[in-house]
Amino acid sequence: MPLHILIVDLHPGDIESLQQRLERAEAKVTVTTDGEEALSIVKSGDLDSLITELRLGGNLGGLELVEQLSTALPAFPVFVYTRWGRVDDAFALAQMGVRAYAVKGEDIDSFVETVIAVSLGQPAPEQKERDPQAVEVSYTQYLSRNAETANVFRTAIERVAKAPSTVLISGESGTGKELLAKTIHQHSPRSTRPWIAVNCAALPESLIESELFGHEKGAFTGASSRRIGRFEQAQRGTFFLDEIGDLSLAVQTKLLRVLQERVIERVGGSRQIEINVRIIAATHRNLRDLVKKGSFREDLFYRVSVIALSLPPLRSRHEDIPGLANFFLERYRRENGRDPMLITPRAMKAMRSYPWPGNVRELENVIERAVVMTPGNRVDLEDLPDEVRRSQPLAEQRRSLRVAREEFEADFIERTLERLQGNVSAAATELEIARKNLQEKIKRYGIPIDEIREQTDGESEPSPS
Repeated sequence: MPLHILIVDLHPGDIESLQQRLERAEAKVTVTTDGEEALSIVKSGDLDSLITELRLGGNLGGLELVEQLSTALPAFPVFVYTRWGRVDDAFALAQMGVRAYAVKGEDIDSFVETVIAVSLGQPAPEQKERDPQAVEVSYTQYLSRNAETANVFRTAIERVAKAPSTVLISGESGTGKELLAKTIHQHSPRSTRPWIAVNCAALPESLIESELFGHEKGAFTGASSRRIGRFEQAQRGTFFLDEIGDLSLAVQTKLLRVLQERVIERVGGSRQIEINVRIIAATHRNLRDLVKKGSFREDLFYRVSVIALSLPPLRSRHEDIPGLANFFLERYRRENGRDPMLITPRAMKAMRSYPWPGNVRELENVIERAVVMTPGNRVDLEDLPDEVRRSQPLAEQRRSLRVAREEFEADFIERTLERLQGNVSAAATELEIARKNLQEKIKRYGIPIDEIREQTDGESEPSPS
C-alpha cells in the first residue's frame, strides 16, 4: 500500500511542488483547506501522516490542529510547511511533537525526504556528513526580534563573514560574543576548516605563550616534547581570542607581530612558522580606555578592530527572551530525556521583567536548572530562582481580583483572536459576546489586532473603531 499523506493548506498554489515531490515518491496525496475537515480525515484512520500550513480557513487554525492531534493521537506523524516562519511557533510546535518544520521556499527536498522516511516508520535521514573540523553554531536559527541585534548578525553573515579582515566583537559577558564569532566562521569560506577558541582570561600568565604559540622540547622545565600551539592548530581556519583585553603587554607584542607578519615562533624555538588564520577577538572591556591607561597597545587595538561589532545586553532586548527561553527549554529537555515542556505565561512575564545581569548565559542556566528540577511538564513561576520571581513589580504581586480577572480576560481574548487569524466576528461568536463589546475590549486592553492580522492575506475585516 502506498503512503497516504494529507496536506492542509489554504493556498493550493503554494503546495504544487510539494505535492509533486510526494507523488514522485509514490505517495497518495489528499489536499484540504479546512482544519476541521483535516481533523476528521485523520481520525478516520486512513492516513500515514499530515502536513499543515499554520494559517487556515475555517475555525480551526494550524496551531490548534497540531495541538489537538498531539493530544488525541500523539504517535501520528505531523509536519508543518508554512509561509509564516516564526521562531516562537517553531519552538511551540516542537514541544507538541511536530516531526519537521519547514518554511516555504527553503530546502523542500530535505523536508520531503524526512516526511517520507518518518511516515514509513523509519528514522529521519541523518544530516549530510560534515568536515570533522566544521563547527556547529548553537542557535543561529534564532532570528533576534531586536532590531540592533538582528542587524549585527545580518551584517556578520552577509558582509563580514565573506571578508578575511580581523574582527573585534565587544559586549558584556554572556551576550553571545562567541556565538557571533562562530556565526561569522560558519558563513565564511573557512567554514570547513578548524575553529579554535581561547579564553585569554582563563589562562595563567605562565602558560599563555605556550598555549598560543606552542613550544619546543626542552624550552622550559617540564617541556618533555614539542607542543603545537593554538595558532598552528587553527591553520586555514578561524582563531577566536576571547577576552583579548586580559592579555599582558608582553603577549600583546607577540600577537601584534602575528597580525603584521603572519608568522609565529614556538617558545624555545628559532624557526619562523607561517600561519594562515582569520583572527576574531572579543572583549567585555572598553579597549580604548585600556589604551589610555597604558594597559593595551594602541597599535594592536587598531590591528584587531579593522571591523568592530557590538552586541547589546539582554536587558535592552527583552523581546528576545521568549524565543531564547523556548530554544533552551527544547534543547535541555531533549538532553535530559524529558517529555515536551512549556513555560507558563506567569513565568515568561517574570523573565521578561528581570534585568538579566548575566545576559543570555544566565538565561540559559536558569532554563537548564528548571528543566532538571521541575517535576512536571510546565515551568511555572515557582520553578524560577528567587531573584527572577522577585523581578515583578510589587503592584503586580499585590494585584486585586479585578485586575487579575481583567488580565485573564485580555489574554483569553488575544489567544482566541490569534487562533482565528484576527477575525473579530468569528471571535465574538465563539466568545458569546456582541461584536461591538469585543471591539471595545480590544481597544481597552490594547490587544494588537493589526499585528495579529498582518500575516493574513488582507482578507481580515477593518480594525475596530
